[in-house]
Amino acid sequence: MKKTLIYLNSLFFILFSCSEKKSEELFKSTDFTAENLFTNNIEGPAFDAEGNLYVVNFGEDGTIGKVDSEGNASLFLTLPEGSTANSIKFGEDGTMYLADYTGHNVLAVDMATKAVSTFAHNDDFNQPNDLCIDSRGRLYASDPNWGDKTGQIWRVDTDGSTVLLDSAMGTTNGIELSPDEKTLYVNESVQLKIWAFDVDANGDISNKREFASFDDFGFDGMKCDKEGNLYVARYGKGVIAVLSPAGELIREVALTGKKCSNLVFGGADGKTVFVTLQDRKGMEKFQNDIPGKGY
Repeated sequence: MKKTLIYLNSLFFILFSCSEKKSEELFKSTDFTAENLFTNNIEGPAFDAEGNLYVVNFGEDGTIGKVDSEGNASLFLTLPEGSTANSIKFGEDGTMYLADYTGHNVLAVDMATKAVSTFAHNDDFNQPNDLCIDSRGRLYASDPNWGDKTGQIWRVDTDGSTVLLDSAMGTTNGIELSPDEKTLYVNESVQLKIWAFDVDANGDISNKREFASFDDFGFDGMKCDKEGNLYVARYGKGVIAVLSPAGELIREVALTGKKCSNLVFGGADGKTVFVTLQDRKGMEKFQNDIPGKGY
């Protein structure tokens, strides 16, 4: 009986220690890639349906890099002269969409042939910055004018036609849809505000309201987890701020780098968060407790 109790106590200690260790590993950032593989415009991480990770500006601006599960990066594609991507999104058919901020376009890449075409262009684009996509294949794009500290929000429909949703914004940057696609979040990097909009079945937005605001540092990319919490890259502070659907700060995940530009959920269970860092010109990752939306 005594030996049995000792065994059970030992087993409990081992299980508790493993559980405690696993818990301690949550929200702890570690290096994913080496430094200086990308330029200081590293941005837009996105996974395709097969789990391959793509990131903009590998080695030099105007390129797309491909990163394997061990953090090794290689050149996937060089864009046409004059184009520089800032965000990547994949459509249901596997098409890669790019926010081309220097070419003032949204580009489409055929992944089989690597052919690049202009999917959407509007002379009123400032410089398309970030993208999110809904289940119907409609893209939403932030479109800042950094010089004027203003910005716009666009919808790009599946035929490439463009719809101006809001022209009276500050410097629009990160943009994301809630898991149920009924709320669109857009942040303003200079004004340090995050706005929420209602989204109807036609993809139009209304009921603009302040979702959250901060007093310091900047904003960049944003993503939602499966439960609707919003993860915000706090550029300059070096943290990923996690906000509840009510706009309350849940936690901040500290990174080694300070200039975090964007993030994406991935891994086998969707609980690994991969972050691009412009000061380190590489990526970090951390384990999360909730998978990203779509997992």
